[in-house]
Amino acid sequence: MILVTGATGKVGRHIVAGLLAEGVPVRALTRGAPVGLPADAEIARWDPGEPDTLAGAFTGTAAVFINVTAVGSVITELMAAAARAGARRAVMLSSLTVRDNGVQPYSVGAYHKAIEDVVRAAPLTPTFLRCGGFAANTLAWAPTIRAEGIVRAPYPDAATALIAERDIAAAAVRVLLDDGHAGARYVLTGRPSLTQAEQAQAIGAAIGRELRFEELSADAFRQATAAYLPAAAAEDMLRYLAAYVGRAAQMSPDLEVITGRPATAFPDWAIEHAASFR
Repeated sequence: MILVTGATGKVGRHIVAGLLAEGVPVRALTRGAPVGLPADAEIARWDPGEPDTLAGAFTGTAAVFINVTAVGSVITELMAAAARAGARRAVMLSSLTVRDNGVQPYSVGAYHKAIEDVVRAAPLTPTFLRCGGFAANTLAWAPTIRAEGIVRAPYPDAATALIAERDIAAAAVRVLLDDGHAGARYVLTGRPSLTQAEQAQAIGAAIGRELRFEELSADAFRQATAAYLPAAAAEDMLRYLAAYVGRAAQMSPDLEVITGRPATAFPDWAIEHAASFR
């Protein structure tokens, strides 16, 4: 039995489906309704205010997939429950901004590094999947694309190599099931390196509509994201994008090494998700 946290999220639902396709029993940890999960998945509901619900979710589990967004606030309790249940393996979705030594240059990296340290200290064999930007992040552009045919963002010439959520899940399934990944710290990115303006063009091609890119100033970006993005995260994003203007995005071969297949190209991802932008 493998416990998947964040099971109803963009990555988690693909992990659940992938493990079931391999014939592995899956327990999906969720705080709400198990929307979109396969009928074969066992559901474990938990309440952050009731620690016993978390402990019960680990009964009989051999491994756990850790989605920091879902369980970062209870990571100490989660790892303790996993250890008490006799789980042997932990796979954590982390960030490529993590640095193993010295000062963390980004707040998101510092946050993920602190959680990695908790996971590493537990008596389970850990593996870390340090991911770059998700292709699904471009869905934030969908409202203005649908309404105006416009993408508004800072640094149109900043390059990133966005990764498809199903590719992250494919790597997680292999690491959860296969030997040889103990203690590994993989960096997962997509391909190819595209500027934000080129990503907008790819979305436009997918929906058959010419899109216009309007560059936001740093202050305008801060104001536009203040309602849903912590200030430190907004600053991280601005600094990261600024660093990749006029140069290729950071890319890693680790995804292909783990899964045996190339990453989903962003234009192909855009075609698959075209309905979300129309």
